[in-house]
Amino acid sequence: MNISDYKTPGQLIEFLLAERGWTQRLLAVILGVDETGINKIIAGKKPVDAEMSILLSEVLEIPPEKFLDLQINYDLAKARIVARPDPGRATRAHLFGGLPVTEMIKRGWLVADGVRNVSQVESALVKFFGVNSINEIEILPHALKKTQTFKPATPAQLAWIYRVKEISSEMIVAKYSPASIRNSLDKLKNLLSSPEEARKVPRILAECGIRYVIVETLSSAKIDGVCFWLNDKSPVIGMSLRHDRIDNFWFVLRHEMEHVLRNHGRKTIMLDVELEGEQAGIGKNISEEERLANEAATDFCIPRERMDSFIARKSPFFYERDILGLANTLQIHPGLIAGQLQYRTGRYDRFRQHLVKIRSAVAPSAMVDGWGDVAPVGF
Repeated sequence: MNISDYKTPGQLIEFLLAERGWTQRLLAVILGVDETGINKIIAGKKPVDAEMSILLSEVLEIPPEKFLDLQINYDLAKARIVARPDPGRATRAHLFGGLPVTEMIKRGWLVADGVRNVSQVESALVKFFGVNSINEIEILPHALKKTQTFKPATPAQLAWIYRVKEISSEMIVAKYSPASIRNSLDKLKNLLSSPEEARKVPRILAECGIRYVIVETLSSAKIDGVCFWLNDKSPVIGMSLRHDRIDNFWFVLRHEMEHVLRNHGRKTIMLDVELEGEQAGIGKNISEEERLANEAATDFCIPRERMDSFIARKSPFFYERDILGLANTLQIHPGLIAGQLQYRTGRYDRFRQHLVKIRSAVAPSAMVDGWGDVAPVGF
């Protein structure tokens, strides 16, 4: 037999001893080790470690890697006999490795004692995603895709969308009316002068038949908003308010409303991630749906021709009195102008004093999940 034919370190050592006419006791003496240990290695009852492989290589003239490779292969062969195949391990790898399970438990989205209670977490995930078994959850490669987004959603983003869907499905709003939405734009426009006026937004949207939900984003999701339809009849607008600023609130809201008005989101969920910078523009690098929504949102906050004129006249110096004067003329909060100036000039370090917070104004009258509060649904 060749050296390559042996399956265990013990078999190889026994062959090499026979070639030399050595006994196991003699090998132990030469190596300066206990004979019992050599006997166990040859019998396959004790593994060859790195130190022993080096000792053996010195006297048997075989590379130490050979002994270690045989040992590893032997150990794997024994483990395969004992170990039971479990297809569920790959499933758990996708679910627990992809979804922010710990955060979902902490947020109250999953009812489980902790991430270590695997069976409890899996049952909670089945309920959360509204499926019959763990294998049907959408983030799994083999799962049937029931909810497609215009852009591929990460597991965390998908979980956020499902939470918005779960909350919105239990809301009661008026029958959807496109005409009512168009008429509501003037009402909403009148709210732009003060952050406190945003408290009226949820009621106005509900009267138009829009289910409006605010869900704090998951830490890795970076979501600003989403638009989709329940049963192809009732539009849903979800917002994260991850940027608690008056300019971002109105831009994202009007952006999502334009999706609704144009029937976007009926077939594919319109998920808006990091809706700022290039994603807030009207260039060629974004989809037509997003370009139209961005145009509507921009014009709603500040008519583009007015902003163009203001920048042309005042650049490169934008004084406080000029910003306040334009805001007063347009009857809008100066934060909307400040946000546009930051975007148009790329100077996000300037005009920040006008970017007031707005979540505390809108949240009390909206369906909210996050920031320490859990929406009372799904239990």
